[in-house]
Amino acid sequence: MLLVNIALGLVGLGIVVFVHELGHFLCARAAGIKVEAFSIGWGNAILKKKIGDVEYRLGAFPVGGYCKFKNETDYNEAWENMNRGIQPEAGSFLGASPQRRILACFGGPFFNLVFAAILLSFIWGFGFEVNTLGNRIILASEVTEGVHPADEAGFMTGDRIIEINGRRTSYFHEIQESIALNAQNMLTVTVERDGEIIDLNVLPDLDRATGAGRIGIFFWSDPIIGSVAEGGLAQTLGLEAGDLILSANGVPLRNSMDFSQVMEGQPSSLSLEFYRNGNIAIAEFTAQDLAAAGSLGFGWETISFRTPSLSAPAAVARGVSESWRTLVISVRSLRLLFQGIDLTQAVSGPVRITYMMGGVATQGFGQSFGTGLRSLAEFLAIISIALCMMNLLPLPVLDGGMIVLYTVELIRRKPAHPKVVNVFQTCGIVLIGGLMFFALFGDIRYLIGRL
Repeated sequence: MLLVNIALGLVGLGIVVFVHELGHFLCARAAGIKVEAFSIGWGNAILKKKIGDVEYRLGAFPVGGYCKFKNETDYNEAWENMNRGIQPEAGSFLGASPQRRILACFGGPFFNLVFAAILLSFIWGFGFEVNTLGNRIILASEVTEGVHPADEAGFMTGDRIIEINGRRTSYFHEIQESIALNAQNMLTVTVERDGEIIDLNVLPDLDRATGAGRIGIFFWSDPIIGSVAEGGLAQTLGLEAGDLILSANGVPLRNSMDFSQVMEGQPSSLSLEFYRNGNIAIAEFTAQDLAAAGSLGFGWETISFRTPSLSAPAAVARGVSESWRTLVISVRSLRLLFQGIDLTQAVSGPVRITYMMGGVATQGFGQSFGTGLRSLAEFLAIISIALCMMNLLPLPVLDGGMIVLYTVELIRRKPAHPKVVNVFQTCGIVLIGGLMFFALFGDIRYLIGRL
């Protein structure tokens, strides 16, 4: 499974990087900048063919690619030539005006954003299945030790969160998103409790391992079996989807979390009292059953619904708005890097992204081919937007840093001195290198934990 995850992840990551480089290629050509080479994949070219002025290559390592502009790295030579009155060669990168160079640099991130919008438009156009839970909560303090923001704000187990900052919340994933994106921002939360509507104010903590906000709640799931594995232990003992589990080893169950607490005690055997069609029965899991099966073979009931298939204009509008919203959220999240989060856990490098992308696709294809494609497309869109955002940061080496450099040149009406460019680039290499070190260190820890 590990190899399958990595293989699918490499394909997905390769597509996103290819789209980025294709954006540079097409925008450079539109700006009149010659492209010497366009490669799919890295490393020595195993296949290459020159068409016109461009050499198209297939690299030995088929992930991502690169676009090589004409004379893009000969900055010192170009500076010396200009001082001697010799202008850069027509069609070269440094011979183009700052505006044209800015267009070529902006093309990569822009294509990533467009690619994400296209993927999300298709997803919303076809519609998709959503598996979620309701908006009822359980206080984490009932399960784990400690006092959390939800306790201090006055939440109670069984509350239904119906609004956050005026936004309706019917499902747990909507609540999760609102809380996760508002670490250390006060939220006004409307809950329904025993038929009464109550407004509470809560300040989410910052989870330094993930960078997300949290208030200390779990989501309520009634102890109703939703699925039974074919040939699994639960099916062998006669349990069926729809059975309501009343108690486990004599402990009454209000929700699935109560059951999890019973199982955390690692009981040697398990007796489940369940209700079905007006009758109460008992299923006995012996120590031998549990040891041999390794799992009980059932899952809890969830809420499932399908989003409507949107018309083409509506799907495109939704895809564009979702892409822009995700980009804005990504930019806002950058401030967390300076608030003491654990970079080795919260920042993902290429290794972890590859593995996670493959894992999402594998899990989706395990349900159905359509679900697998949707899951992979959705993750590709998120990574593509992240790549767009990261490359537009005004840091040296990145596209955003180059755009800043050429914008200054446009304002000053003359290029920056090579020494300034060298210092600018060196600082960027140090910054990006340091961040990549933390990301790769975290990636290694992440993978080791899954071996």
